[in-house]
Amino acid sequence: MRRVLLGLLLGVMVLNGCGGDKPLPPVGFANHTQHSDAQLWALWQAAQSELSKQIDLNPLQRVVSHVPPQVLPGDPRVWSVSPHQLEVASQADVSAQSLYASTGMNRADPTGLIACPQPCNVHYAPAYSLYAQPVSRYAASWEPSENNFNFLVQYEFENQILKVLGYDVQWR
Repeated sequence: MRRVLLGLLLGVMVLNGCGGDKPLPPVGFANHTQHSDAQLWALWQAAQSELSKQIDLNPLQRVVSHVPPQVLPGDPRVWSVSPHQLEVASQADVSAQSLYASTGMNRADPTGLIACPQPCNVHYAPAYSLYAQPVSRYAASWEPSENNFNFLVQYEFENQILKVLGYDVQWR
């Protein structure tokens, strides 16, 4: 009986050591901006603060489809989410000529818009996030405009946090 228990214990120990989840990358940002890591951390904490109060799951859908808001109470779990080498970087603005050719939208250069990769509900946006390999991108023309930069990056950080917590961010 003792041998059986010892064998079972060893088997459990071996199984616990194999096939587990991959360890997360270190906490922090892969910062490719003109802003400091301290500024990015302040925006991350502002995103956590906003989401701890209220969660708006469909601001984009309301603009595109004119549907009612889907607003939830804040989620205290947001305080436990950290970025794990979240890449934050600008992306070149789409040219006014390209934008006009593909959408008929007339806008001066710099347009403040970047191509949004699929799956995305729009073709162009001021910023977007990817989640499999965490990335937040924003139009390069927003970089020198502190208020706009802060707004866009904080919003994308909110999306990253919500995604980690399992929320549907399709319309954010």
